[in-house]
Amino acid sequence: VVPQDVIKQSGADILRLWVVTTDYWEDQRLGKNVLQTNIDAYRKLRNTIRWMLGTLAHDDGKNVPVETMPELERLMLHRLSELDEVVRQGYDAFEFKRITRALLDFMVVELSAFYFDIRKDALYCDGPSSLRRRAAVQVVRHLFECLVKWLAPMLPFTTEEAWLDRNPEAVSVHLDQFPEIPQNWRNEALAEKWRKVRQVRRVVTGALEIARAEKLIGSSLEAVPVVTLDDAALEAAIADVDMAEMAITSNLVIKHGKAPEGAFTLDDVKGLAVVVEKAEDRGLTKCARSWRYTADVGQDPEFPDVSARDAAVLHELKALGRL
Repeated sequence: VVPQDVIKQSGADILRLWVVTTDYWEDQRLGKNVLQTNIDAYRKLRNTIRWMLGTLAHDDGKNVPVETMPELERLMLHRLSELDEVVRQGYDAFEFKRITRALLDFMVVELSAFYFDIRKDALYCDGPSSLRRRAAVQVVRHLFECLVKWLAPMLPFTTEEAWLDRNPEAVSVHLDQFPEIPQNWRNEALAEKWRKVRQVRRVVTGALEIARAEKLIGSSLEAVPVVTLDDAALEAAIADVDMAEMAITSNLVIKHGKAPEGAFTLDDVKGLAVVVEKAEDRGLTKCARSWRYTADVGQDPEFPDVSARDAAVLHELKALGRL
């Protein structure tokens, strides 16, 4: 493979991504398969940045105090504080592969497949005054600023394009310093709690995948997982967490005791079993706006086909002249 051909066909940042994901002190091979792996990784990275830019079109620049944010937002800020150490140490030691791997994993696994997936409902359906929505937009702003600046030395063209799209008045992202991460973003206790929350979520998600494969449900919003817990630590971790929101289901029922026969379990998460039921079988009705199944659809005569939450948002938008 001729590097000039790679640049011509795919762009210089693809070639640069290959370089920074290799052990550059050893001889390396660059073939079509290796190149395609980097192209796929680059597309995921670029799509994540593009999604953040779309979300930030609604950013009013106002901040929510960190201590008033939902725990999920504070968890993302904690992860940025951890990544800040990885990035700075990596650049100091010229360990570009370590930086790239950490950032790619974070963007694909923790953002696209976890945080963004969960927060789409709040971002798309909550009202402008919603604390959850305002905090989410603010966190996306922090994510964008950190990730674009951290990636800038390795992917100069992509990050410059993204930065100038977000900041048209700026000269260049390459003239900015890495962001200084506030100390109050770090929260080890919260991170430990959410490791357990994500364990529960992983089992629920596994049960939903099987239910989807068996045609019991289509979307996860059509489901009401019934979670049976027999573990005090997991039970304490999720006690004040909306697990239906975390699992992207319309509702979620918590029970206590031994696993019922036929329930879904994972060997590495003890004391947790899941049975998936259909939301319709529990008498819930689909909201035409959020697609969630709730018990309060039709309570507002002006907006009879949506849930109470969505009706309140529509009234708010109407009062603002945005409906």
